[in-house]
Amino acid sequence: MATDEVPSTTSAPGGQHGSTTPRLWTEPLVTGPPGPCGCGCALTPYTSFGFDVDDFARDILGTPLDDWERWLVIHAGELLPDGSPRFRHVLAIVARQNGKSFLITVLCLFWLFVEKVKLVLSTSTNLDYAMEAWQAGVDLALSVDWLAAELPPTRNRGVAKSTGRQSLTTAEKSKWKIAASNRRGGRSLSIDRLVMDELREHDSWDAWSAAVPATNARPGSQVWGVSNQGDDRAVVLDSRRDAALSGTDPTMFIAEWSAPDEWKDRVHHATDAELLGALAQSNPNMGKRIHPDVLLGDARAAIAAGGEELSKWLTEILCIRVRTRDPAVDAGKWADLLDPIDLAEYRTRVALCFDVSPDGQHATLAAAALMPDGRVAVDVVDAWSGWDATARLRAALPGLVATVKPRLLGWLPAGPAAAVAADMAERKGWPPRRVTIEEIRGEVTACCMGLADLVRSGQIAHPGNELLTAHVLGAERLMMGDAWRFTRKGVGHVDAAYALAGAVHLARVMPPPRPPLAVA
Repeated sequence: MATDEVPSTTSAPGGQHGSTTPRLWTEPLVTGPPGPCGCGCALTPYTSFGFDVDDFARDILGTPLDDWERWLVIHAGELLPDGSPRFRHVLAIVARQNGKSFLITVLCLFWLFVEKVKLVLSTSTNLDYAMEAWQAGVDLALSVDWLAAELPPTRNRGVAKSTGRQSLTTAEKSKWKIAASNRRGGRSLSIDRLVMDELREHDSWDAWSAAVPATNARPGSQVWGVSNQGDDRAVVLDSRRDAALSGTDPTMFIAEWSAPDEWKDRVHHATDAELLGALAQSNPNMGKRIHPDVLLGDARAAIAAGGEELSKWLTEILCIRVRTRDPAVDAGKWADLLDPIDLAEYRTRVALCFDVSPDGQHATLAAAALMPDGRVAVDVVDAWSGWDATARLRAALPGLVATVKPRLLGWLPAGPAAAVAADMAERKGWPPRRVTIEEIRGEVTACCMGLADLVRSGQIAHPGNELLTAHVLGAERLMMGDAWRFTRKGVGHVDAAYALAGAVHLARVMPPPRPPLAVA
């Protein structure tokens, strides 16, 4: 696996340019003196079909590939000594608006008219998106004489446009079909070349399981996945990316134009020059087809907005993996609030709250205390994971409460913690003296939105606890009319975020301590 942390640029007017070479990529097996690729590798027209794709785009279609597209097809098109493709799976990750759709069109036309394979299938998240690249290919096939001569002399010239049956068929019966990415797309077919666009949207294996096995029986078949980066829902993209980067699948090629992950935390403090450097790594057409000022303006707007807008910008434009698409809490602001304050200093002001995940596999007890400067200091008292997490919470709670001696202990009765609270209420000696138990009933949305607002305004001090950070930054918003709460579906465990929100709420509504009695 090769890396290219410093952008490789090509000359063009206007200053900073995107990197032709991806930051992460699979190196060729071919060794020797530099070939005509131009990047220093030894690939030649005899060892990569990508050179033929490049010639086809330039000489036949009259639309040359961009530099990064040429680099990609040459490296992904590496051939074994017997002439078959080295890679069965190709994964290309690049920012939006850099030419992915055009590349799909060129590849599919090449396979159809030059390699003359029996069936090419391209898919996307919905049929309309898949149809864009296909329609561009149909227009080229009808307008370019060399291609038009290969179409059947029928009235429709091999073009079928009925919904769900769109296809382009040559006189030699090579066919390009399109389908939506779902559990039916590609099933029951025998596919020679498969292109799956927007792989980041595959939140289950349904579409992959329908289409990819249909390539197994075809000699020399290839599967191309093209996408920008994703989040925790992008299970297929994550799996294929991990397989490529780890080398566990030797038939997998990856080319990733992306900024390093550290930019998730750096963006709030980056200069314009630094941002352009990061953008150059994920946007190979910056300074060529995309003006740097456009990208920089969008970057500044997303950073200022934070939340969902920033999350989308990080994944779609910097191609950095984030946990959530619609984060409830601003990750950059959270990182700025690291301040490991000892809550023992505010023992008389401490509030505790516990919460449990819906599957019962995780539970958290969080603490919060309002400080004189108006900030709320927070921490995790303890957490439990595994099949017996709730039982261990029940067993440990009395001792922890006795040790911390909070003024308030709360939970969310409408959530999965209600069962624990009901069990505790039946125990002898519960609650401990001077500890008030409080159900947080109608204020759940206020708790969640209040925590996000306090983070945004810099009113939280947290110790950098890894679990707390993971749950807080992994929480997404679930709209409840004009308000919202943390969603518990599809994002993993967020019980620490709920426990924290409840503890912060209790700490802020807690009555002030009584002043000391005057001594006569």
